[in-house]
Amino acid sequence: MPSNTTFGVFFYVYVLESLKDGDRYIGYTGRLKKRVEEHEKGLSFATKFRLPFKLIYFEGCTNQQDARRREDYLKTTQGRRFLGLRLKEYKRETALASSES
Repeated sequence: MPSNTTFGVFFYVYVLESLKDGDRYIGYTGRLKKRVEEHEKGLSFATKFRLPFKLIYFEGCTNQQDARRREDYLKTTQGRRFLGLRLKEYKRETALASSES
């Protein structure tokens, strides 16, 4: 069941980053908090070998088809480029934190 808000039903496109190897996982769901918890518990075959994860980005869509299309786009070369630009400050902060360690 999708998340209900005062604004209606939302579907979320999300990006997780593995703290183990730095790889990213892109998915979509109607229940963001529950889905992230499932990933963290190792209940997803696609991510269970790369735990732990950090939620680094998400977008809300008002219907499932748009969320699915957005997920597909973010998995393309152009979409990954978009995420790189969108997460520029996150990447800078992450690089600073790792260089200070």
